[in-house]
Amino acid sequence: FQMDTKRNSGRDQKERKGQEARALIAAWKPDLVYTSDDDAQEYVARHYVNQPLPFVFSGVNNDPASYGFAGSANVTGVMEEEHFVQSVELVRKLVPGARRLALVFDDAKMWDPVRERIARAMPTLPGVRLVANDTILTFAEYKRKIREYQNSADMIGTIGIFNLKDEDGRNVPYQEVQKWTVENSRLPDFAFWIDRVYFGTLCAVTVSEREQGRAAGRIARGILTEGRSPASYPMVPTTKGAPAISLARAKALGIRVGSDLLLTTEVIQRFDWDQP
Repeated sequence: FQMDTKRNSGRDQKERKGQEARALIAAWKPDLVYTSDDDAQEYVARHYVNQPLPFVFSGVNNDPASYGFAGSANVTGVMEEEHFVQSVELVRKLVPGARRLALVFDDAKMWDPVRERIARAMPTLPGVRLVANDTILTFAEYKRKIREYQNSADMIGTIGIFNLKDEDGRNVPYQEVQKWTVENSRLPDFAFWIDRVYFGTLCAVTVSEREQGRAAGRIARGILTEGRSPASYPMVPTTKGAPAISLARAKALGIRVGSDLLLTTEVIQRFDWDQP
């Protein structure tokens, strides 16, 4: 069941999708439920903490304790921790002079631990200076900030861009946000997920969806076929990242991508909106 909360991004929409998912669980009576991403934990899994039905999650950025999972008997899974340092270093391989970093977040609570991890990691990036760490609420404000960064920053991390509101208070689809960024920003940018690169972000060292799924699948198999308790599995992140570059964005920015990077990264040739 796909909650699709990137498009159903209002709180009421998410709650409705969560209710649909819980109704399906009641109808299907499964032996185990696999929930992926933070919204699935907030609107589905947290309703089942310490009940008999086992839950295995993946793709979770927020602290599992915020959903009541810490110490629970029936919920475990795989954390998703971003490859921040590696992503910044990838930008600097593409643009060696990039030093001033601006970060963009929306107001979703799941970004709080991401920001904390980034703050702890900054000292491991000598020569890189954080010049902006902004929480942005509207698409209009996002546009204004991006224009400001053109003079104050050398690179942008567009991390949280799902909850930006339009003039009517509706969330602007992140694909629209990214297309505007491609058309209006001359700065190299990065994020942590492969879909962002398809929609025009210059690069990312992405969290490997394959590794997340495999790790969670091994846990689910142990619970279902070996009779292991969910609580016997620690909630830890996967560590393998996968670098990716948008060649279309690099060309638009006038960045020459060396053969070493072309041979060692996933290269996205076109913007997603240009696909035939």
